[in-house]
Amino acid sequence: MDDEVLLGMNKSPEEMAREIRLAAAVKWYELGTISQEKAAQMAGLSRAEFITALSRFGVSPMQETADEILNAVTESRK
Repeated sequence: MDDEVLLGMNKSPEEMAREIRLAAAVKWYELGTISQEKAAQMAGLSRAEFITALSRFGVSPMQETADEILNAVTESRK
């Protein structure tokens, strides 16, 4: 990675690599490509740490939509 990018982000190459891994894990989790557990492993975090990191990126820890949850509850009551 170009030194100017690292300087602009005020991060060492190691910090930038961790941040890129975390960003990829968050995005793939958000898209439903990988589970929370796998995303946390990819990012090198515990699951609790990953859930905390999701808020930093503005991503919900819930993969189901409100409608999906309501439908599941309705179906379970039948």
